[in-house]
Amino acid sequence: MSLELVVDSRDNGVWLALLKDGKLIEIQEQTGAPDFAVGDIYLGKVRKVVPSLNAAFVDVGYEKDAFLHYLDLGPQYQSLNKFTKESLKGKQNVADLLYFKPEKDIDKDGKISDVVSASQNILIQVAKEPISSKGPRLCAEITLAGRYLVLVPFSNKVSISQKIKNAEERKRLKDLMNDIKPKNFGVIIRTVAENKKVELLDQDLKSLTEKWKTMHGNLRSTSPPKRVLGEMNKTSSMLRDLLNADFTHVHVNDRALSEDISSFVADIAPGREKIVKLHDNRVNIFEKFGVNKQIKMLFGKKVPLPSGGYLIIEHTEAMHVVDVNSGNRKGADGQESNALATNIEAAEEIARVLQLRDMGGIIAIDFIDMHTRENNKLLHEKLKGCMQGDRAKHNILAPSKFGVVEITRQRVRPETDIKTAEKCPTCNGTGEVQASILYAEEIESKMKYLLEDKKEKGLTLKVHPYLASYFTNGLFNSRQMKWFFKYKTWVKVQSITANNLLQYSFVNKENEEIAL
Repeated sequence: MSLELVVDSRDNGVWLALLKDGKLIEIQEQTGAPDFAVGDIYLGKVRKVVPSLNAAFVDVGYEKDAFLHYLDLGPQYQSLNKFTKESLKGKQNVADLLYFKPEKDIDKDGKISDVVSASQNILIQVAKEPISSKGPRLCAEITLAGRYLVLVPFSNKVSISQKIKNAEERKRLKDLMNDIKPKNFGVIIRTVAENKKVELLDQDLKSLTEKWKTMHGNLRSTSPPKRVLGEMNKTSSMLRDLLNADFTHVHVNDRALSEDISSFVADIAPGREKIVKLHDNRVNIFEKFGVNKQIKMLFGKKVPLPSGGYLIIEHTEAMHVVDVNSGNRKGADGQESNALATNIEAAEEIARVLQLRDMGGIIAIDFIDMHTRENNKLLHEKLKGCMQGDRAKHNILAPSKFGVVEITRQRVRPETDIKTAEKCPTCNGTGEVQASILYAEEIESKMKYLLEDKKEKGLTLKVHPYLASYFTNGLFNSRQMKWFFKYKTWVKVQSITANNLLQYSFVNKENEEIAL
């Protein structure tokens, strides 16, 4: 497995595309320094306490008040509240908690009205960005994430990622953290810390304590609502979370940004800065690595599958619905085996699309019906395996008796929505159609079916002149020539001016139209 990050610097921001073995699995847009990003720490003012919800609404400067539930206060809320009050009054002059006297933990079954009051100043962290008509969701259990560690103020607990299985390594890391961590600071040891040297872990810990000092300095000189510590940009946070031995290249099309990323990589992983490559701008960087084509294929309503099947994805206010279709796929071993093969292929693509679009909430997937329990179990295990690498928290239920799989997936950011429609030249832009490149893929998929499965001879493709030009231009490099080498038969492409842009048909050697 290889991971590549493609960074496209544009006039209006930066686009990030994460590729796994050449396949697009994540895309993000970064425009300047966004407010209310996950991880940002704010000094807010409580606007209203709602006992019936056991929650409070907090003014953090967004157009709508942010939501803070009692369960998101964290057990050490009273200690944080004391630290905030004394810092604002000038009594807490240092960020160090060595001589800070922690307060008693709050009751996990308590009421928010007992610990939070209207108009009070409160230090909180963004847990979920504003989505649709909702404001940000907050938590008061402040954490600072680093490359190897997560710093948790007002706690003395050392926790270790469950993905670190080696008992000796777990003991080594825990003993080490207990020796070097500051008093009244807890630590969560991340998976990437496994087998790392003491110097690297100590450096990461010092970097996090410096961030805490910066936050404290900003807190003392501000008034609500105000951001007191911002999360790093998306490029750096993605590299911080994902950079490992599987990460092979970071391609960047801007020299200044390339140097910044190289410097950041050198700080978090000395010696790995050579993976950052400056891209020649003569060819668009997203075109070079096939990102644009994959975006058009994966962000539309209809998502094609390699074997000829396809997904139909519908979005509603309450949930997302995915329908799996076999299309022109035809298996040799009967309907059940064909359904299983299509469903397995769809499971891989669905896992990829969920992460790519960052779809959250409830997702209902209507797989092709299968009659044997073993096949349904195999599909369930395959889907769980495909989603193991998804960083968002999720839960997958087994297929129901109707063949529907339900998934809940954590939503912390607005869903990535990229329009894949193109203006139609035949109506001068008064209407929109699906991206024409997808029709080229659909045509080639059906051609493969006719030539390989149906063994058609003397095939002719009749298309609009635009698509005819797309298939025939390039002489020996054309799509038409590639078909000849692939299928060992010549497919004639006929330009039909009467056709609309997306109208096509196949005819046999008797010039009879083939029904598909």
